[in-house]
Amino acid sequence: MLAIAGGKGGCGKTTTALGLARALGRAGRTALAVDADREMPNLHALAGVPDEPSVTDVSATADPAAIAHQDPATAGVRILPAAGRDDPDAAQSLRHLSRCERRVLLDCPAGAGPDAADPLRVADRAIVVSLPTEESLRDAAKTAAMARALDTAVVAGAVVRTDETPESVNRLLGTDAVVAVPDGGDDPLRSSATARAYRQLNVKAGLAGD
Repeated sequence: MLAIAGGKGGCGKTTTALGLARALGRAGRTALAVDADREMPNLHALAGVPDEPSVTDVSATADPAAIAHQDPATAGVRILPAAGRDDPDAAQSLRHLSRCERRVLLDCPAGAGPDAADPLRVADRAIVVSLPTEESLRDAAKTAAMARALDTAVVAGAVVRTDETPESVNRLLGTDAVVAVPDGGDDPLRSSATARAYRQLNVKAGLAGD
């Protein structure tokens, strides 16, 4: 499982999670994109699928992909919407995702509270996403530190809406696998430039191998 995390809302986590999943699907692999953000759940809306069934319906015995929605844009990709805001078992449902035989990408909540920590805690690795602003990068560095404190390795970083990243960003996020994701305009998931960046990010994060 790979957590797609970031310090603030609006930094591009959801688009990155879906973009990475679709890049895997177009490469002939399978992926499950999961919305782990109960406060601001929008992965299902971005993908164009219903909001139920959701993470709430994941059981301890069944493959989570079996209840997830087929992504209307890409074969091999399934979408699992967020659990309800008041679901007391949401953290346990996230742990059940380890049963999935697909690559699992968790669209994480922003911030450093318990809701943000839960998906980072169950993930094997993390990608930290940021805008190319000083404030966003500073928050991303805090998220990277939180992931490491939870024993989740930060394997890559994504700086969105930019064509290049300075070497200092690698040091800030603590990884030499930082990818610049160009501004894809009004619909970045349809941009060939962003698609190339997502493919590169999958490789750097170790998702593209068999």
